[in-house]
Amino acid sequence: MKTVLITGASSGIGAGLARSYADDGYRVIACGRDPARLEALHQHSPNITLRPFDITDENACRQALAGCSADVVILCAGTCEYLDQGAVDAGLVERVMRTNFLGPVNCLAALQPQLVAGNRVVLVSSMAHWLHFPRAEAYGASKAALTWFAETLRLDWEPKGIGVTVVSPGFVDTPLTQKNDFAMPGRVSVDEAVRAIRSGLAKEKNHIAFPAGFGLILRLLSGLPAFMQNALLRRMVRS
Repeated sequence: MKTVLITGASSGIGAGLARSYADDGYRVIACGRDPARLEALHQHSPNITLRPFDITDENACRQALAGCSADVVILCAGTCEYLDQGAVDAGLVERVMRTNFLGPVNCLAALQPQLVAGNRVVLVSSMAHWLHFPRAEAYGASKAALTWFAETLRLDWEPKGIGVTVVSPGFVDTPLTQKNDFAMPGRVSVDEAVRAIRSGLAKEKNHIAFPAGFGLILRLLSGLPAFMQNALLRRMVRS
């Protein structure tokens, strides 16, 4: 029986992946900060075991993940906070960076002694950093850092036979995005996100991005000259 370890399994994409893999007979190690929500996952399937801890705590990661081996590691935990009209809030930026970037790094540092050839590490990034969206300074920077880290790590881990996949979702209907107070074009359900991720991983893809249509639009916009990009993005600035 293959083992899948998932962080951020308390809700959203992480919870959806945990249920999906468990239903298909995988052994799932579900990690998160909310013991009650994790317990609900355990009640869903006996294939799910729980490891509650906070990924932003390096020592907690080491203790919780010691001796924890998995064929696939999916680092899915994340958060999002927006700056208010460009007012730089150092505490806000630190919170987002600690969860979205340093948290996965903490997990990888704890897990790397157990990783062997044939394993795959999956880091859930976002399409958000493909364009410089107003208010998303902290979130976009954290996902850009995570993607850069993952792309470089892939090169260093290739000789070890360990795969690294970057997942770049658009808007997914989760408790996190439900807090947004703006239109979310191309939004997909958690089930659709799970299918896209599992399909890409089954093919051992290095990059998984969805939904395809919204991703294509962002790619085309990111290829425009800077003055054209900025002219479009300025329309999103709130006064």
